[in-house]
Amino acid sequence: MDTLVSKYAHTASSASFDTADNLGDNLAGWDAASQFALPTFDIPMVANPMDFLRAHTDASAENHIRIQHGTTTLAFKFQGGIVVAVDSRASGGSYIASGTVKKVIEINPYLLGTMAGGAADCQYWERELGRRCRLYELRNKERISVAAASKVLSNMVYDYKGMGLSMGTMITGWDKTGPHLFYVDANGTRMKGERFSVGSGSTYAYGVLDTGYDYNLSIPDALELGRRAIYHATHRDAYSGGSINLYHVKESGWEYKGNHDVGELHWEYQAIPKGPIV
Repeated sequence: MDTLVSKYAHTASSASFDTADNLGDNLAGWDAASQFALPTFDIPMVANPMDFLRAHTDASAENHIRIQHGTTTLAFKFQGGIVVAVDSRASGGSYIASGTVKKVIEINPYLLGTMAGGAADCQYWERELGRRCRLYELRNKERISVAAASKVLSNMVYDYKGMGLSMGTMITGWDKTGPHLFYVDANGTRMKGERFSVGSGSTYAYGVLDTGYDYNLSIPDALELGRRAIYHATHRDAYSGGSINLYHVKESGWEYKGNHDVGELHWEYQAIPKGPIV
């Protein structure tokens, strides 16, 4: 540990970056974000935080700091509401840091957010979103809309664009205009859609999702489709795994549909006869 600390504390490791004395103007600009009531926290005293983060974490094989990443999350709309399904594995490099991560943030009884990218970034900013949604309710005596909640998150992370945030999240819920699904990432990108899958295993999940998706699916069939899509992603993607957390968003709010171990699902789906290849 002493070796690791001395490595990053030594002046040689930051020789390629500007000194703090030359960063007064930049830091003053970052601090200006406080005018918008954004949370305040320490920012690295370097010219470009994103380059600093890459140089001292995953981008260099010599560094031992590995940010937790790797996931498969999905959500899609159907006639009965919205299904949200996620895996539970967090990895740092090739190391499985956890197999029980809760990748759905329950913002309020009608709003859910998913996590993909940096675990810390997603948890922090979606909890901050939950705080702002609650303040909106107290001030306006009504629930915030899904569109407004996703826009709040998009605006918050856009203010920190280029500072190394790692996020790919879906904001979903039911408001007075019906069910809605939005994708928001660390660059402030915000898209509305009918179905999304985010994470390292999303390509595998999309294969199952696009094959079996139909807007008129029954509730049991829609839940099964979400569960099966995440299972196949965990089977093929080394950075996804653990168990599947399943949610159903409906008019009365979201409902948790249980935790399903992918190891047990493997034998269940392997027993299903394979169809002909066409």
